[in-house]
Amino acid sequence: MAPAAGPGPADDEERLARIALTRVIEPGDEVGGRWLREYGPVTVARRLRRGGEPLPGVTAVRWAGLCARAERMRPRRDLATAEEAGVRFLCPGDGEWPAQLDDLGDTRPTGLWVRGGPSLRIWALRSVAVVGARACTEYGAHMAARLAAGLAEQGWVVVSGGAYGVDGAAHRGALGAGGATVAVLACGVDRPYPRGHARLIGRIAEQGLVVGELPPGDHPTPSRFILRNRVIAALTRGTVVVEAAYRSGALSTARSAGHLGRITMGVPGPATSGLSAGVHELLRTDAVLVTDAADVVELVGGIGELAPPRRGPVLPRDLLAPATARVLAALPADRPAGPADIARDATTTEDDAIGRLYELHSLGFVERHGDGWQLTRQTISATPRLGYGE
Repeated sequence: MAPAAGPGPADDEERLARIALTRVIEPGDEVGGRWLREYGPVTVARRLRRGGEPLPGVTAVRWAGLCARAERMRPRRDLATAEEAGVRFLCPGDGEWPAQLDDLGDTRPTGLWVRGGPSLRIWALRSVAVVGARACTEYGAHMAARLAAGLAEQGWVVVSGGAYGVDGAAHRGALGAGGATVAVLACGVDRPYPRGHARLIGRIAEQGLVVGELPPGDHPTPSRFILRNRVIAALTRGTVVVEAAYRSGALSTARSAGHLGRITMGVPGPATSGLSAGVHELLRTDAVLVTDAADVVELVGGIGELAPPRRGPVLPRDLLAPATARVLAALPADRPAGPADIARDATTTEDDAIGRLYELHSLGFVERHGDGWQLTRQTISATPRLGYGE
């Protein structure tokens, strides 16, 4: 059951309670989410601060641990620290709150810390996640950047996790195209992680949005990275995975997207690449193969946003009339042939074959050698070998 968003923005007391609880309830904690739904954030925060009888669903040991955490709750201080860093706090029911996060049910974020000017709700309405391996190959980085740039050029917001590898390439691709991008972090948004991406995340904050569930100064952990991925999946219309091994965390984003009814997509890699093995497994089950932004938009966009038809280049021989093309195909590649032999192989009369040979001669496909006809060198070099039985 999804928690109700409420009739409108949270009042000051509820907002402070939710800010306080971001220091106590871990992201994705379903029991904590149920408390928020059943008792409300103000009551939950008070109960945790006072200790006493545990709320339902946790052991006495777990309750004691949560109450110990609650001693660190300083919501006004956290809010002041955030405001100094240009960070705001969103509650469910706020005008900027993306309603699609409510699909997470009791694992919905307690609230979101947001750095950057645009409206997260508006941006999330037309967004796509691009995620993948941290230790990606050059191919993976190229495809992530290319996809992100193409999506940005078509007015889509690119959402990723700010990590090394595919995430960073996707953010840079969108920024390089002058587009919009959102980084969802597994730590406080005022202290970007990884540190090597501090400049990139700062640029995202200036040109886009940096989002997280954790309060100012909080650090990432392995479990927080995995739980962060459910927010990426819920925010967006679909998730594209570019390079992921069997145990890649990026696959958790795709699984979350699938559970939420979002579209899951994968970019294929070399069949021998272990970094693409997880993507290929996705493609064998529920994901859809995509190779560029047009493929993605066709899946997540509105009616009529179709990818262009794909076909190889049009060759001059493709424009020939079928009967003339049969005469051309009847000429051997390695020697001249007489009109009678050509007519037989083209299943036509000798007079018709001669007329079409002169047409082909005027177009530069064949040349005459005495009583025989032969393909020109240009025709041989431009013709698929299988077309002449080799």
